[in-house]
Amino acid sequence: MAPGNDTRVLSLTTTVGNRDDARRLARALLDCRLAACVQIDAEVESHYRWEGALCAETELRLTVKSLPDRLEALQAWFASEHPYQLPQLLWQLDEASAAYADWVRQEVSAR
Repeated sequence: MAPGNDTRVLSLTTTVGNRDDARRLARALLDCRLAACVQIDAEVESHYRWEGALCAETELRLTVKSLPDRLEALQAWFASEHPYQLPQLLWQLDEASAAYADWVRQEVSAR
């Protein structure tokens, strides 16, 4: 699709337990051009049940901006690189400005 025609951007979120892991994942995603931008949010408190026990942990949320056609590659990458046994991977397609979508496309597609 020609630049400016597709304004969809993939927004994928995950969480990690510490800032070092968040920064490591962000840098690696940018280095391998799977993401144009990775935002690391302030700490969130997650409550969940794991292996029958109630848990509460402080985590950091990462929001990965990429392209819809990179979703499978991102899922495979996180399966091998994420520090969690079962990472949260949630995604959605967002409409973006044409200029921002073009920038994401250039950053993710550049080799």
